[in-house]
Amino acid sequence: MLKLEQAVITQDDFSLRADLSIEPHKKYAVIGPSGAGKSTLLGALCGFVPLAHGRLIWDGRDITDAAPGARPMTMLFQDNNLFPHLSVMQNVGLGLRSDMRLTADDMAKVESALSRVSLADMADRKPGSLSGGQQSRAALARVLVQARPFVLLDEPFAALGPALRNEMLDLVQQLVTETGAALIMVTHDPKDVARIADEVIFVANGIAHAPEPAKELMDNPPPELREYLG
Repeated sequence: MLKLEQAVITQDDFSLRADLSIEPHKKYAVIGPSGAGKSTLLGALCGFVPLAHGRLIWDGRDITDAAPGARPMTMLFQDNNLFPHLSVMQNVGLGLRSDMRLTADDMAKVESALSRVSLADMADRKPGSLSGGQQSRAALARVLVQARPFVLLDEPFAALGPALRNEMLDLVQQLVTETGAALIMVTHDPKDVARIADEVIFVANGIAHAPEPAKELMDNPPPELREYLG
């Protein structure tokens, strides 16, 4: 169990409060208006944004001040965060070792991840020679090799067309189901919630609300969510 206990996250004059629990193996959609703090919430979980108050607890252990690499999660960003001068294999290998001194076992994991996302024959290519969907797959492979209990997605497929976007969402769902990881995904699209989420974290008016079952919440939204959904 991952818990934000009476957390307050601040950036400049923005403040977000969160008191919620995230269970292993479940899929969560984080929705809310633009600028509400969805990406900030993910940044705080990953350790890129510090907590001003409160604690982050993982499996009974306080990890509030833990470095991002020491936390039980990995994050896929909107821009995929691939290094253009490195090959696809090297970019994926960075998920295991920042110095890229990969062991034989590491290489086997990288090759397996690339095969799983259908990029085995593109391992030596540079990101700039890949399509947008292929770049997303490469970034997803890097997440996959890290094998963390929580996978966080900050709208990484927003620039893709609807068909390719749905293909990537389905692939993510398959991978987290296979690995047993929990998924926490920022999205603006209610269709994504129906497609992938077990529960929803609604972020609005300075509060990240505790997760609620997706179907019940979307079928009977509270006034704030109804206003957002239109």
